[in-house]
Amino acid sequence: MTYASKTKQSDISLSNCGYSKVLDIISNKWTVLVIYAMENGKIRYGEMLRRVVGISKKMLTQTVRKLERDGLVQRHISPTVPPSVEYSLTPLGETLLQPMKELRQWGRVNYTQVVEARANYDFAYTTGSLKKSSADEVMELQV
Repeated sequence: MTYASKTKQSDISLSNCGYSKVLDIISNKWTVLVIYAMENGKIRYGEMLRRVVGISKKMLTQTVRKLERDGLVQRHISPTVPPSVEYSLTPLGETLLQPMKELRQWGRVNYTQVVEARANYDFAYTTGSLKKSSADEVMELQV
């Protein structure tokens, strides 16, 4: 008897799962890069824009605002003309650095295996050597 058949209620849901709540905060591809840009302390907007390759001004602004709203980033405005604005991680934001570094390390160690697995899977499906399961066929019918 499987665990799922022993339980009467679902125990995994997007609304209650701690993992999905955290992923909701950091799942945007730019969020993690912006957080890394601030890992060494205060940084000006323009410097962040130069460091995060490929991000647009609009996306950087949206990302920083979201992180600020979530309490992970704080904005520092200096009363100069024009005003100078710097961003830094809050103590709460700094707590994300270690788990993010661990995920980065996992990727460095294991990502080649993921790429190989994808290539093997794709090859098997394109050559027809991997037989489709009935679940695969049902999913295709639903699409």
